[in-house]
Amino acid sequence: MHWWHRLPLDAVYAALTLGYMLAAAALALLLTRWLQPWAAVALSVALPLPLLLYHVRRVFAPARSLFRALAGSVANYRDGDYSSGVSWQGRGGLSELVDSHNQLGKVLREQRQSLVQRELLLDTVVQNTPVAMLLVDAARRVVLGNLAARKMFGEGRKLEGQSLDTLLAGTSEPVRDAFSRGGDGMFTVGEEDSADIYHLSRRTFRLNGRPHELVLLRLLTAELRRQEVQTWKKVIRVISHELNNSLAPIASLAHSGAELLRRGQHERLPVALATIEERARHLEGFIRDYARFAKMPAPRLEAVEWRRFIAQLRSQVEFVDDLHPADGTARIDAAQVEQALLNLLRNAHESGSPAQEVRLSVRGIPGAWRIDVLDRGSGMNDAVLANALLPFYSTKRHGTGLGLALAREIAEAHGGRIALLNRDGGGLCVAITLPA
Repeated sequence: MHWWHRLPLDAVYAALTLGYMLAAAALALLLTRWLQPWAAVALSVALPLPLLLYHVRRVFAPARSLFRALAGSVANYRDGDYSSGVSWQGRGGLSELVDSHNQLGKVLREQRQSLVQRELLLDTVVQNTPVAMLLVDAARRVVLGNLAARKMFGEGRKLEGQSLDTLLAGTSEPVRDAFSRGGDGMFTVGEEDSADIYHLSRRTFRLNGRPHELVLLRLLTAELRRQEVQTWKKVIRVISHELNNSLAPIASLAHSGAELLRRGQHERLPVALATIEERARHLEGFIRDYARFAKMPAPRLEAVEWRRFIAQLRSQVEFVDDLHPADGTARIDAAQVEQALLNLLRNAHESGSPAQEVRLSVRGIPGAWRIDVLDRGSGMNDAVLANALLPFYSTKRHGTGLGLALAREIAEAHGGRIALLNRDGGGLCVAITLPA
């Protein structure tokens, strides 16, 4: 590159223009000696023009090469190749353009490397997760299957490109049934003694503008077994505690009654027998509550007027009601919902709330009914709120831990849900939402 190529282009352009004008003026002065002024001016402009064009082409040749190099580099960027760069030793605006272009290439290379590392990390996580993952396109062909999915559906072989229906045809009947039902769910594979429990999760989304489905199959056998053992241990502890609390006094009072009979002290027998009866009835109620929770039948839905339902409920427990609309009707199992609300209203009275502050609110909301049981008791701390709906969890000395769990079971059996939250100013709100 010549020394003038390193000068800014605007300076070179100005020098060429000035030189051309000076040459044309000198030539015009010379030609006026032999030609008319207008002819001299015309010739003085035309004669140096080829020389000017030659120098302009020579001066701007490196710039044209630079523009071609920039165009090629941009084409490489478009194709995903960020390794190329452009060199320019000149100054001025073109130098700034080349520097900016090279900086852009550097940033794109760094971003590409970072993206590649992230993709490798994501692929490693996806491939090595114990959850079987299948990505299926709109034609129900597998786009991606991780190692767990290959083991479950393809005996370790790649699944990409295969039909999901073909893969399912080679699986067991419980797997096919779970997929045919659609949506999420749990199913069991294998014999009873060696059965494996899976959870099926399916989510649809759009990828590159086309619908896809992500299928996740998670093995829950070990986790559920651990939870089952912990639950049984807790059940046994609760039942043992209740049995001991009732049977020990009964045995003691029976022995005392026998001694009273032997001594002829019959006047003290009614007290002993009444205590025995009270503990026996408590034990009977305890076992009945457990049996009711364990054998909860499917709800038998029927049209129920809220006004009559609330009147029946008030005959058993005291509360203030708020019904809107007043003539509302719901499709529920009246006996089950009554049992759930009785437990909640009694809990509200036992919370330390004034009786007049125990309220039952029933309101119609779009597509559902919202039932709130409210009190002004002591409320619940965070730990109790997190565990209150679990079976056998109770903060009461003689509680079975089944009241709220039974209400939750009934709400979910109706297709609804239940939530607990502390109220501003003190107290608790138990909110049940049931489909309309």
